[in-house]
Amino acid sequence: MTEPAVTIFGEVLFDCFPNGERVLGGAPFNICWHLQALGDHPVFLSRIGRDSLGEAIRKRAEAWGISTQNIQTDDVHPTGKVEVTLIDKEPHYEITPDSAYDFISGDETVLPRSGGILYHGSLALRSHYAREQFEKILAAGDWSIFLDVNLRAPWWEKEVLFRWLRRARWIKLNMDELRQLGFAGPDVQAAMQAFRKRFACEQLIVTQGAEGVAILTPQGFYRQTPKALGRFVDTVGAGDAFTAVYIHGLLRNWPLKKILEQAQSFAGRVIGLRGATCDNVDFYTDLLG
Repeated sequence: MTEPAVTIFGEVLFDCFPNGERVLGGAPFNICWHLQALGDHPVFLSRIGRDSLGEAIRKRAEAWGISTQNIQTDDVHPTGKVEVTLIDKEPHYEITPDSAYDFISGDETVLPRSGGILYHGSLALRSHYAREQFEKILAAGDWSIFLDVNLRAPWWEKEVLFRWLRRARWIKLNMDELRQLGFAGPDVQAAMQAFRKRFACEQLIVTQGAEGVAILTPQGFYRQTPKALGRFVDTVGAGDAFTAVYIHGLLRNWPLKKILEQAQSFAGRVIGLRGATCDNVDFYTDLLG
């Protein structure tokens, strides 16, 4: 691939666990990490503080081969942190406000490509400033938007989120988030059809934990149920792993069936890690291509 085909906007931070362990994370960075390992060379737009955590992020990104040209440095705001607690094996997050990634500057962004897939989540647009700067980036290119919904209370507003949903080509969220946005009901397919009719996205992707994933496209409704899970540590980053392989499959023009199988399989492996990423390149070997 001669130039990046995917640009990623959003947070990079440290997930801090109760045992004192700190794991590099943030959904956009996790996805960038996986896509870099898969040979897609994404452009990553984010911001870190001028502090020890920020320096650690820059060094880890460089060591993994991720371009740090668009990882901006903030002299005022600290590098992002999230306190993670595990309740009944499910992660719960306490997200630090006014972190460096809330102040990504459109004016400081250098885009080597002004088109292709533009990935963003909902958390990175929690502030008015972030939304204003993101609009500048949107205006600078011709993008196909992949929106990853991450509803983290109190950092989202339904009316604001709905505006972003209307602009996305691909939308991913989980079953609970689908309900929170007002598309509930016993019939998952009907709820997804109502959602897609409202926002006119090309593909709607709804993850359902142990039940797998459901996809609604112009060609029809699809389900993929995961195989039996192996080693379990935590579910942190499993959704990001799924998204990364989904985007990788889009870039490679894989058939939808292959995308779902590979994305589900990789997410299942990531739950065997502490946190969301792995720095062993062999972890990705079977997905290359």
